Amino acid sequence: MNYRYKVQNDEIDRLFEAILLLKDKEECYRFFDDLCTINELEAFGQRLEVAKMLFSKMTYQEIEKKTGISAATISKISKSFSFGPGGYEMIIKRLDDKE
Repeated sequence: MNYRYKVQNDEIDRLFEAILLLKDKEECYRFFDDLCTINELEAFGQRLEVAKMLFSKMTYQEIEKKTGISAATISKISKSFSFGPGGYEMIIKRLDDKE
């Protein structure tokens, strides 16, 4: 599949190269604590959790009740999950394999 990413440039390439250099969870915490606000980090974590719930076929109502995240936000994540380049599914499967 030839997917056109939302944004791709030298700065983002460099960011991803930096992320790939992180060696463990502690280094991730250190780097992302500097890079992101608390709200941004929490939003990233919530998006992944919602994607996992969608992957396991939970309904919007079940997800909203469990997380408090609005149906509109769940819908946006669902669209990325369904029509994006497959990043959510790829990482969810890898996390499941690791556990």
